[in-house]
Amino acid sequence: MPEHGLVLEEVRKVRRAGVVRLRETDTPELIRIAGQLPAAGGELTAGAVERLLRAAVAGIGGGSLQTAAEYSLGLAQGTRDWPAADRRRRAAQVYGVSVERFRKHHELMVLGQIAEQLVGIAGRTPEDTAGEPSRLPAAHRELRLSVHGRAVTVTVHVHSVDLLRDVDVVVSPSNTYFALPAPYKSSVSATLRRAGALKDPAGGLVEDHVHDELRGWAARHGAPGRAALPGTVVATSSGALAAQGVRRIYHVAVAVPRPESNDYDVQPADVTRGVARAFALLAEETRASEPPLTSICLPLLGAGRGGLPPLESFGALWAAVEAELARGADWEIHFVVRRHARADLIERLLADRRSP
Repeated sequence: MPEHGLVLEEVRKVRRAGVVRLRETDTPELIRIAGQLPAAGGELTAGAVERLLRAAVAGIGGGSLQTAAEYSLGLAQGTRDWPAADRRRRAAQVYGVSVERFRKHHELMVLGQIAEQLVGIAGRTPEDTAGEPSRLPAAHRELRLSVHGRAVTVTVHVHSVDLLRDVDVVVSPSNTYFALPAPYKSSVSATLRRAGALKDPAGGLVEDHVHDELRGWAARHGAPGRAALPGTVVATSSGALAAQGVRRIYHVAVAVPRPESNDYDVQPADVTRGVARAFALLAEETRASEPPLTSICLPLLGAGRGGLPPLESFGALWAAVEAELARGADWEIHFVVRRHARADLIERLLADRRSP
C-alpha cells in the first residue's frame, strides 16, 4: 500500500504540470499503481497514469468535488493544455470562491480526495478485480439492424460529441430561446459551441461561430428574446469542427424554460417532432450540398439538464428515426453518448431488431 502523503505529493505535481506533461513529470508511485490495473497489463506509461487518474476522479462520485478535481488536473474536456493558473481559476469558480481562498482551503480537500481514491485503487486485491475487463471498452459500436425488412447499420459513439469525425450533421439540443450555455459547461450544446469556435494559438477566442450564427438567425426571423415553438430546428455551420469532417449543426429546440427557475421541461413528443424536422431539413440541404450530406448524429436529446430519462429520450428519438428509415431514407444514422451504460441501454432497446 502506498503512503497517502507520497501519493498526494505526486497528485500536486500533476496539478502543476497538467496531464499533457505527464511524461516529463516524476510520479513513481502513480506509475507503480497504474501498472497494477487490469487494463494496463503492466504498462508503465503516461497513458496508463492518465487512465488511473481518470478512474480515481470518477470514483469521487460526481458533484462539485469531482468537477473541481477534473479542472484541477486538466482532465475536463478541453483543458489538457491549460496553464495551472487557469485550471485553478476554473476550479475555484465551481465553488464560487476566490482563487486565493480555493488555493488555501478547497484545493487541499480536492487533491486529498483524489489521493484517497488512488490509495484505495492500489489496495484492491486480485479478487476485487477478477471480473473487470482486460481491455478498455470500444469507443464506438456498430449495430446491424433489420428495420421494416431493410438491413441498417447504426453506429453508437461512446465519447464526447466534439470527438466526432466525418459525420456530416450533428444534432444539438437547445432551449426554445436558442440561447447557448457558456462554452466552459459540459453539455452537448456547450461542447459544440466550444469546439466550433476559432481560437488563437494562446487559446483566446477569435470567433464564436456557432453562437454568432444562432444570434443571426434570431435577428433575421424577428425572434431575439422571444421563444420559438418546441421542435423548431435551426441549422448553422460547424465552425472549426469542419476540420474534423463535421459540416453542419442542427439545433433542435426541445427544452422549455420554467419561469423564474433554472429548470426546463422536455416533452418526448417535442423530441420526436424536432428529430423529424431535422431529417426534413437534412433532405432539403443535401440537394444544395456538394458533396451531398449523408450522415447524421443524435445525442440523447433532453436527457441532460432537461431531466428526461435516457429511456424516454431514446424512445422519442427512435420513433422519428424508424419512421424515416421506414420510408426508404438512406441516411447513415449515428448516436453519441458519453457513458458506456447509456450505450448498453441503446443496445438493449434495439436488441429485438438485431440482424441474425
